[in-house]
Formats: sequence, C-alpha cells, structure tokens
Amino acid sequence: MAVYTEVSDAELSAFVDRYDIGRLLSAKGIAEGVENSNFLLQTERAFFILTLYEKRVNEADLPFFVGLMEHLSERGITCPQPVHDREGQTLQRLNGRPAAMVTFLSGMSVSRPGVGHCAELGRALAQFHAAGADFKLTRANALSLDGWRPLIDQSQARADSVSPGLAARIGADFAFLEQAWPRGLPAGVIHADLFPNNVFFLGERLSGLIDFYFACNDALAYDLAICLNAWCFEADGSFNITKGQELIGAYESVRPLTPAEVDALPVLARGAGLRFLLTRLVDWLNVPPGALVKPLDPLEYDRKLGFHRHAATAADYGRA
Repeated sequence: MAVYTEVSDAELSAFVDRYDIGRLLSAKGIAEGVENSNFLLQTERAFFILTLYEKRVNEADLPFFVGLMEHLSERGITCPQPVHDREGQTLQRLNGRPAAMVTFLSGMSVSRPGVGHCAELGRALAQFHAAGADFKLTRANALSLDGWRPLIDQSQARADSVSPGLAARIGADFAFLEQAWPRGLPAGVIHADLFPNNVFFLGERLSGLIDFYFACNDALAYDLAICLNAWCFEADGSFNITKGQELIGAYESVRPLTPAEVDALPVLARGAGLRFLLTRLVDWLNVPPGALVKPLDPLEYDRKLGFHRHAATAADYGRA
C-alpha cells in the first residue's frame, strides 16, 4: 500500500457520500507498499480502506479482484469485503483513477514471523486455494515466467548500479528458469503476494488476508514457493528450515502436495525469488517524484536467490 495520487478532504467527503456508511470523520494516507494509493477512512459507522489503482493494476482486472474477495468471504475466508454504493456498484473512479472501498479488518501484520505464524499461514494458504477452486472468473499471471523478460529489459542497463554483477546474476537465473520451469502442475486461484504485511494476526492466531491485487490463476505450489521466500528467511539472509517445515507441513495438513509439486518446489522457489527481485529492482530504479513511499530493497531477493541456486530438493526447504 502507498500514496501516489493525492486526494483532498473535500474530494474524499464527496466520494464517501456515494455510500450509505455515514459521514466521513477522518482520512489518512497509508505509506507502506509500492503498488496503489491507499487511505484509511473513518466514517460515523466504521473504518474502511479506499484504494486508487495505479501502476501494474489493469482496470479490466478489477472485477476479478472484487469478485474474488466476495467469493472467498462466502466460503469462510476472512478478507476485506468490497463496499457497494447506493446504486449497488463497487468500482468507482476518483481523481482519474479506478477506485474501490473495502471493509477494514481487525488485526496486525507481524514484521518478524515466528514458527507459529508460519504454520498459521500454511493452513490459511491451503484453505484459500480450496475456497477459490470454484471461482468462475480467471486471470492470467502477468508476472510469471513470460512476464520477467520485459522487467529484465527495463532494468538491465542500470542493474549493476544497485549491485556489481547483478545484471549477470539475473541473466543466469532467468536462463536456468526458462529451461527448468515446470508445466502441468495443479493450478487454480493463487494470491501471488502473500507477504507478512498482507496477513493479519490477533495474538498468535491468523485473523485475515488482505491485498488481492496480484491474485491470478497459476500453479498452486508457486503460491507456496512465494510464501517460503516471504516468511522463512531470517534478517541475515539465511533460510530457517524449521519455519519452512511448519509452513509446508501445515499447508499439507489441508492440501497434500503431489509428487510433481514436491519435485518442482526448488525451481518454483527460485522463480519466485527472481520475480520479486525484478519487480523490486524496477521500482527501486523508477520511484515517482514526490511519492509517499519507500521502495523495497531488491538486494534482499538477490541474497535469497543465493540460497535457491544451491537448493536441490524440497527437503532443503523443510519438506519431510
């Protein structure tokens, strides 16, 4: 989450008046993240999150995102609910941007996930995959293998200004993944961005999932690989195999992996590492002037890829 497009108090009040949620009392821009402009709104009735969609979000994809949140909630997944205006619409426009408002979830994200958090996340991820199995809309993953070459082209000339040799490391990883990327794995709706800041906890219990704006159809095990990257590395760049074991074990307590998924896990994890290195690198090199946002460090994923390059089997990630 972030703020790229400023909205005045008068504009926010007029926007809220489209809904039957009471008068706007306060509004605050949310500075975390790198994709959309977000505001925390308090009305006379409740808190809400207003999102203005920017950058990589295609307006044509918004019915998929909004419909998915409603679908998941109907199947017991705790997530934000799109708010309908007085005419029954969820998608709006504000300051020239597509916009939507969703309900506010209780809980907090954890900056340093523990082993228990990883187990909670693993179960929730598998439940999410099960809940999305009968969702009728589809959306291709624009940031899977075929989407990485354009990101490389955008960043290659300046990559070594961020770290010497980075362009060559990226090129070698991409060449390997082009040859090794698995096909035909069990697929469905994935979150594709389930980082700790997109998961809320109340105490040690997971209380909800947020930010579905990268959700798409892809290999289910790729979503698990993304979570291994996001949840199981320590601050010094080392992989915590106990966290990996708990995350994978809790996932498999709900949805066991197929043998093909187990075999593919190291390649999927390496691919997920490269995906986030590339998008962070492009953001790092192209922060809009005046944006209230701190870009995420691409070199965090350069370090993680150092582990993935030497991982031979799923056992290296804690899979028994």
